[in-house]
Amino acid sequence: MYVCICKGITDTQIRAAVQEGASSIRDIRNNLGVASQCGKCGIMAREIVRESLNSLTSNEQELFYAIS
Repeated sequence: MYVCICKGITDTQIRAAVQEGASSIRDIRNNLGVASQCGKCGIMAREIVRESLNSLTSNEQELFYAIS
């Protein structure tokens, strides 16, 4: 779905940027241009970044486990 109409940025592009190392809305704005014009997409973009970071964190926790 399109998140930023001004720049034509989709949620998939935002999630991909997080996968590639972006960790904040500032990183996303610098890399993709999200929320750099009218700013109406900022809240949705921030939510997508948060969800993506949480998903990455939960996936990492599943990969590592304690050895007794």
